[in-house]
Amino acid sequence: MALCMSGLDYAKAPVALREQLSFTKNAVAGLDRTLAGLPGVAGAVVLSTCNRTEVYLSCEGDDPDPGDLLCRAAGADYAAFAPALVTRRGEDCVRHLMEVSCALRSQILGEDQILTQVKTALALAREAGTADATLETLFRTAAACGKAGKGAGRLAAVPASAAHQAVAALGRALGPLAGRRVLVIGNGEMGRLAASLLREAGCAVTVTLRSYRHGETIVPAGCAVAPYEDRYSAMEGAEAVVSATVSPHYTVAADPFGALKSKPQVLVDLAMPRDIQPDLSQRFPGVALWNIDDLRPQGEADSRVLAQVQKTVEDHMERFRQWSVYRESLPALEAVKAAVLHRVRGMEAEEAACKAVDLLAGGLPAPLTPEALEACAAKIRAHSR
Repeated sequence: MALCMSGLDYAKAPVALREQLSFTKNAVAGLDRTLAGLPGVAGAVVLSTCNRTEVYLSCEGDDPDPGDLLCRAAGADYAAFAPALVTRRGEDCVRHLMEVSCALRSQILGEDQILTQVKTALALAREAGTADATLETLFRTAAACGKAGKGAGRLAAVPASAAHQAVAALGRALGPLAGRRVLVIGNGEMGRLAASLLREAGCAVTVTLRSYRHGETIVPAGCAVAPYEDRYSAMEGAEAVVSATVSPHYTVAADPFGALKSKPQVLVDLAMPRDIQPDLSQRFPGVALWNIDDLRPQGEADSRVLAQVQKTVEDHMERFRQWSVYRESLPALEAVKAAVLHRVRGMEAEEAACKAVDLLAGGLPAPLTPEALEACAAKIRAHSR
């Protein structure tokens, strides 16, 4: 089974291009099913985040162009994305996912969210029935790699999420944040994190809610709430707005924003696709608008931690490689079993077993190490209890 992937990320594709190939969880599940139904495709997993959209395929026979298949499945124009898409196959594909899971390829080096996003991509493919054995093992190994990589320590001395970066940027733009009025549009994971961080900085924070269910809706401690439909009223007099939703429409549009008597000085858009009308700052001089590409500190990597994480990547690549070799060897192993049964038929059990082992050892490629033989013997003993 051949592995391949294709994707675009912040390194080659600006936010205006990435948002055209960004998908909700429901859309990802549909894409997984569509891709896995294509001729020659045995499995498909789509990973879609604010900073990257990638498709991983397990294929039989000739490798297809995964980027072209993704665009076709999404109804997108492949020619528009081809210059920014990067395709990897085989071991390069495996290494890339391991590094992605360890946040080595993140916009914010060592950021916290990508590991959860990798796990979510696999979970969605499982639900869609498109995670075949190869992709299941690849993504589970990558998740284990990411977890081990986090255990190595902080990769860089920078805040570990876009929400952290947004709060730091607001502090640079507005000065001390204590007492500042900030509206956070969206109460998903990113919105709650941003609201909590702003509260910790001393801001007076209001969070918008589309609905409220007692005992189910989580509102960050210390934050006021406002109905989503009243967001412009809640925006009146605020000094900053942070928007982080999965809305297909603008949460902040130019015309109603222009009607505000007291406009926020800074707008931060953490969504993909974007929440805030992109030309808003051009239409209203003096209003700053930042999106996730404007919050792009790389930080300097800690060389000691980086070396440990890279070793983690190599170790987990070897795990997956061993699994792949074993899986590819299963038909040959069945042939060995059949040959051994044919050889020992009619012989005494002890003599048959000894001769079968000798013949098997003689047929293995050199070097045949004592360690490998002892490991084999240990496994047989374990299964003989």
